[in-house]
Amino acid sequence: MVIQAEQFQKVEGGITAPRGFRAAGVHCGIKAAKPDLALLVSDTLATAAGMFTTNAVRAAPVIVCQEKIQLGAAQAIVVNSGNANACTGAQGLADAREMAALAAAALGIAEEFVLVASTGIIGAPLPMDSIRRGMPAAVRTLGRDGAASAQAILTTDAFAKTAAVQVDIDGTAVTIGGMAKGAGMIHPQMATTLCFLTTDAAVSPGLLRTALRAAVDRSFNCISVDGDTSTNDTVLLLANGAAGQPVLADDGADFARFTTALTDVAASLAQMVVRDGEGASKLVTVRVQGARSRSDAKAAAAAVMTSPLVKTAVYGAEPNWGRVLAAVGRSGAAVREDRIAVWIGGHQVVAGGTAAGDPGPAAATMRAAEYELVIDLGLGDGTFTGWMSDLNEAYVKINAGYMT
Repeated sequence: MVIQAEQFQKVEGGITAPRGFRAAGVHCGIKAAKPDLALLVSDTLATAAGMFTTNAVRAAPVIVCQEKIQLGAAQAIVVNSGNANACTGAQGLADAREMAALAAAALGIAEEFVLVASTGIIGAPLPMDSIRRGMPAAVRTLGRDGAASAQAILTTDAFAKTAAVQVDIDGTAVTIGGMAKGAGMIHPQMATTLCFLTTDAAVSPGLLRTALRAAVDRSFNCISVDGDTSTNDTVLLLANGAAGQPVLADDGADFARFTTALTDVAASLAQMVVRDGEGASKLVTVRVQGARSRSDAKAAAAAVMTSPLVKTAVYGAEPNWGRVLAAVGRSGAAVREDRIAVWIGGHQVVAGGTAAGDPGPAAATMRAAEYELVIDLGLGDGTFTGWMSDLNEAYVKINAGYMT
């Protein structure tokens, strides 16, 4: 069942827009000066769901979260930036568990209900003295303004990423909020970033997992900055039921409405990640249609979105559609060259696999900060929509000196 976007409205407040959530962000000393420790707390125990990196090299907090999320419940999430706590062995696991224990003790809740996440440099031990110093301050500053927490989870990001919507569920106004970080190591394989979502809806654990998978599949699994996936990718969703509506326990119309609203928040955050891609100056919506299946459409889009040749052409505002066709051709999707059509910003540049019309209008469109690239394979009804950034000198400079 498809729910139209006009059935919910965007609201302010981000991660703490839903009732019963508080957040804080403080500087504890992992970074030289910027906020680097975030804490998110529900006033009551919440239903919890999570999705994590598909990378075989998993950071310690990912391993700890994957264990804890099996309970299907959580009350707090503690996040540090500036250090990924990845590739740190047994000590890293112990440190991730201590992070949870420190937050639990300071909040007076059970340790098993505290989830953890980290982001930053890989391979360096987590400076636990900083975490120990910072946790009391984070608890003291908990409040309904989530802006500081959204700042504290950033690494190379240029801006904080927050979103929230309100939707009617069974006659009750339910709110969904979120915050995310990410600018590099971004590619459409779950989860491509750190993202934390909250809702005051009451949702059964099984349906919450289903809703999160659906939302991520249409958002964070549809973006690419550089084709890399991180060791720390994590998306967590807490639902505390503070809105007071009956528990969503079946996949009817109310659940469809909730999932659509959740997807809108996730997609808004995912697009912000691409806009903030390291060095990025363009956001391009890539829509593949006419594929034999959705999986073929996604494969074709992924090949285009990760092609350095396509991404540099986007940066240079060059309508080099041959690079697009070459990427589609190697994607593994079923392709008939003589059926392919391509539009850039609404201007057709390919018909039947060959040049169509003057490329000048397309080149002019490509100078805009945002536009759409449409690829029609002419073989079926499979579709996929994703979002990509350009690739330029700034990306190289940022990542050539990340550790220094």
